[in-house]
Amino acid sequence: MDINDKEQQDTPTIIEAQHLTMIYGNGNKAVEDISFKIRGGEIVGFAGPNGAGKTTVIRMLTGILKPGSGKALIKGHDIIEDPVNAKMAFAYIADNPDILIQLTGLEYINFIADMYEVPEDIRKQKISSLADRFGMTDVLNTRMREYSHGMRQKLMVISALVHDPAAWILDEPMTGLDPAAAYELKGMMREHAAAGNAVLFSTHVLEVAEQLCDRILIINKGRIVNSGTLDALREEFPGLTLEEIFVKLTGKP
Repeated sequence: MDINDKEQQDTPTIIEAQHLTMIYGNGNKAVEDISFKIRGGEIVGFAGPNGAGKTTVIRMLTGILKPGSGKALIKGHDIIEDPVNAKMAFAYIADNPDILIQLTGLEYINFIADMYEVPEDIRKQKISSLADRFGMTDVLNTRMREYSHGMRQKLMVISALVHDPAAWILDEPMTGLDPAAAYELKGMMREHAAAGNAVLFSTHVLEVAEQLCDRILIINKGRIVNSGTLDALREEFPGLTLEEIFVKLTGKP
């Protein structure tokens, strides 16, 4: 066995999908038999055209949707059978930041920190550090309804990360972020993975996946059509750009 393969096997699985399937009431299979594992130290991109099933998979992983069949596990905890322990182990950033906007930024972060039972001294340090990195320190006491879309997105990132979980599950996290904030978030994702944690993020911006990902999952019509490293993908489709490979695997819009 290759040493690298053995090291990967010895690395704990943090995010796992086991044969996830979602069939809506009209009989449409939004997601069909999707399985993958994300181990500590990995950043994995989740790419696919609009309507391919990315958000549905993420919502099943996070417990927002109950799978029609299959299991979603976070650090070994089943999101349906053991939801509290599973949810304590991940941070989720949705694609819509317009939540409880009548609160101030600080009130919202403290609300999330209370749910995760983050001690007062630790939360103060985390809030201070994260707000500084995203340039939000001066507006934390402002009501979120006065924030721009990008500022709300930054606040969602801060609140999601305040309890410092092992798994980050991010749905289009760069949407609405200015270049400086996007750069900062990418750096944080790398730091999180380097500390032995796992990151799964959906994106339609292939350049972001190329910059960040150890592996990429490509989904189309509810099924994984390719999974592997970007180097392996290029070897499989020599001479094609990442964009051309994506179109070849998923078809033209």
